[in-house]
Amino acid sequence: MGFPKQVNVQGAPAVLGDFCDANPRATVDAGAGAFVSGSNGVTVGRFAWADLSNLTVSNTGQGAPTGFLRRDQKSIITQYLADNSLTLAAGFPITPFNEGGFWVYNNGTTTSAIGNTAYASFSDGTISFGTSAPTSGSATAATVVKNISASTGAAVPATAPSFTGSISGTTLTVTAVASGTVVGAGQVLSGGSASVGYIDANTTITGFVSGTNGGAGVYTVSISNQVTSTTITASGGCMTLTGANTSGIFTVGNTLSVASSGTFTVGTTITGIVSATGGGAGTYLLNQPAATAVTAGTVTSTNTSLMTIDSSSTGVWALNDQVTGGANIPSTAPFSYIQATGAQNANLTGLGGAGTYLVTQSYTFSSGTITVNSGVATKWVASSVGAPGELVKMTSWLNG
Repeated sequence: MGFPKQVNVQGAPAVLGDFCDANPRATVDAGAGAFVSGSNGVTVGRFAWADLSNLTVSNTGQGAPTGFLRRDQKSIITQYLADNSLTLAAGFPITPFNEGGFWVYNNGTTTSAIGNTAYASFSDGTISFGTSAPTSGSATAATVVKNISASTGAAVPATAPSFTGSISGTTLTVTAVASGTVVGAGQVLSGGSASVGYIDANTTITGFVSGTNGGAGVYTVSISNQVTSTTITASGGCMTLTGANTSGIFTVGNTLSVASSGTFTVGTTITGIVSATGGGAGTYLLNQPAATAVTAGTVTSTNTSLMTIDSSSTGVWALNDQVTGGANIPSTAPFSYIQATGAQNANLTGLGGAGTYLVTQSYTFSSGTITVNSGVATKWVASSVGAPGELVKMTSWLNG
């Protein structure tokens, strides 16, 4: 605890994330090794979402949160001269709660009333209270179209990428790449031997530093290794498009479904972009190699939707926001979320305002009003009154 810097007229009723009552509590069921905080850590006193493997949790996500993160005093103060910390470092064990009563900050713009629904922010897990979901963006002339993309030239190997390289600490130096393959962020590396050193399991490429992106050059990796020059294999596959698009754009999340020369493995998706610009010609990373090498002809992708927001845009359109639009959104796809903006995908132009965004549902409707919600209703409610920025009691046990 640091030296006191202020005197409060009235003592704080509690600390963020504490239990606020003695009612029954329940935790989220977890498997072996779960749950742990994700790569960016987690902040307690907020909601969190589990990943697809139900192993790690983070304060960002889509749909209903997995649970609430209680303050259980596992945090380590790492910031120089900091008095306290509510952030749990990556990999630390954490227990989300799905029943109970807790003290939380009112992160909304209005004072909570007893019985108000607690809304979890998709962007950071903070909580606001009210009777309707918080809306972050709106546009009166927007469209969502199914992104069916086709390119007239492609090369997709039927083998996983491999290259000659060495690793010192978290620096990967690539000296030669096998013909037709590329190196990129997100690939899991394997290889090595007793004489040159083995690559630790789950070592992934995290970024490009210098040289030729996708080829010989310097990259960063997630785990420190000491491996001298050897042949290294990267997970997944890659695709080089050489022709012009006949429709749509290629983006992260596309499912590659048709090739006029060669065959894609079922479930092949684009996982990264190495050098492509505008969603057309260039090099892309895939989750797996082709079943048989694609050497030429037309490649087609599906399974994503592009949302275009025009100049009527107000507010902010952000990653994980829920797309709504009344009659404009088909009843067969009631929940669609922004899964990429221009900040995550160089082929998209939306950076919070007018532009293009990738959304999770594949459907088409013509121009109309679209809004996005920045938070989702939870089963929790306010059980005390608190102004914005004040502590509020939040409970899963309803009155009556």
